[in-house]
Amino acid sequence: MIKIVFATNNAHKLSEVRAVLGGDYEIVTLREVGITEDIPETGATLDENASLKARYVYERTGLDCFADDTGLEVEALNGAPGVHSARYATDGHDFKANNRKLLRELEGVTNRRARFRTVISLIRDGEEQQVEGIVSGVIATEESGSEGFGYDPLFIPDGHTVTFAEMSAEEKNAISHRGRAVAELVKLLR
Repeated sequence: MIKIVFATNNAHKLSEVRAVLGGDYEIVTLREVGITEDIPETGATLDENASLKARYVYERTGLDCFADDTGLEVEALNGAPGVHSARYATDGHDFKANNRKLLRELEGVTNRRARFRTVISLIRDGEEQQVEGIVSGVIATEESGSEGFGYDPLFIPDGHTVTFAEMSAEEKNAISHRGRAVAELVKLLR
């Protein structure tokens, strides 16, 4: 079994990644390697933040690790909230407030095209590589569903008629941005 640190404290992300990676990998959490502080996310892009987080973990532990950053990019909002997705409405990860703000910003807007994009930085033996996963879709006019987290109650992926929050974890992971990025990560690990 391959042991690797995932630079997150987000239980939802952790369970999604563990589900996709399966039993070949032992995913070690930040707490398990003694990192309890928040890792600074000061990058201007998803790529920069993923890299900053992975380097932070590697520099403190010397262990192989990976970190991700994910953003919802809405066409009509010029790619916003993007890198600020988690803190769109507040300084904290207030999913409900973020969703309310997004719906307000899109009131009366007909172009509701959007995409979720996840960037993963992998550091193995000191070498860094990045992969990404993208899923395109539209923003619904109201929240629907109780599964998932974040913008899932508003995002309807292309080819579907329900939001991510109306799908089971397995259905979402099979088509999600994070699932696609993790599939690319697995290719790098092998």
